[in-house]
Amino acid sequence: MIQLKVRKIGNSLGVVLPKEVVQALHTAEGGTLHLTVSPDGGYRLTPYDPDFERKMRQVEDIAARYRDTLRVLSK
Repeated sequence: MIQLKVRKIGNSLGVVLPKEVVQALHTAEGGTLHLTVSPDGGYRLTPYDPDFERKMRQVEDIAARYRDTLRVLSK
């Protein structure tokens, strides 16, 4: 477990992520992270946008259903 300290940053509150957490999240200064609520009521910090993942699954489903049509349209 990694303990983070909440600090005042301007008019907001924030936490400073240790270097190993930044590396594990594959992010850097200016990067975007997403905080989501997990089913057990906890929180999850991830560099991946859950909405984008859902949309990509929809695209993959459509592409699979209309594979032949898309192949003809690509010519």
